[in-house]
Amino acid sequence: MITSTTLAFLGELKEHNDREWFTGHKHEYQHAYGDVLDTVVHLLIRIGAFDSDIAASALDPKSCIMRINRDVRFSKDKSPYKTNIFAFINKGGRKSPFGGYYLHLEPGASFIGGGIYMPEPAVLELLRGEISDNFREWTRIVNDKAMAASFPGGVQPSGKLKSPPKGFEISNPAIEYLKFKGYYTQRFLDDKEVTSPALVSNLEGMFASVKPMIDFLNRPLQKLSRPS
Repeated sequence: MITSTTLAFLGELKEHNDREWFTGHKHEYQHAYGDVLDTVVHLLIRIGAFDSDIAASALDPKSCIMRINRDVRFSKDKSPYKTNIFAFINKGGRKSPFGGYYLHLEPGASFIGGGIYMPEPAVLELLRGEISDNFREWTRIVNDKAMAASFPGGVQPSGKLKSPPKGFEISNPAIEYLKFKGYYTQRFLDDKEVTSPALVSNLEGMFASVKPMIDFLNRPLQKLSRPS
């Protein structure tokens, strides 16, 4: 489980983000990583119980956790390490285009959610088409009471166009959603919630509430893996 020690390490890393400090505190990092890995292991079991796609994917828990090293090649910020730990659980693994469930751990700024954030153009085109063709179903899903209770902010756009995307008319009933550049939910958690022994159990219910949206978004993406 995630403990105050897990978050404390990330807090210290934010203050001392250099290789020398990290090398000297490698044991603390390994302990924090172990806490997160244990959490992901249990989340995979809980999510797999209600999401058959996750169960069938037989995901390696380690592959669900993003590397802590930053890619600084094209960044002005040369800090070598991320000051958060992020895990993403989705059908086929995080290198696949499918939407899924995520957990971001950072002292005072942790959050969870589900969906597809900043998809590639080909993926986004399919998502927009699915929403346009099945807008009544989409509306019912995103207005579901259970999802609204878990994610009061509703569906987030990860960027939004000012005008309709190519191929869609402004009169389209779904036009405001079609302007979105991604579709995801987000709920912030305070440190007390993150370190609670009930974290995995609480996340299970929240993730279950966003599953219908994830299923909807993943449906058209089956076309990407079919042979032409």
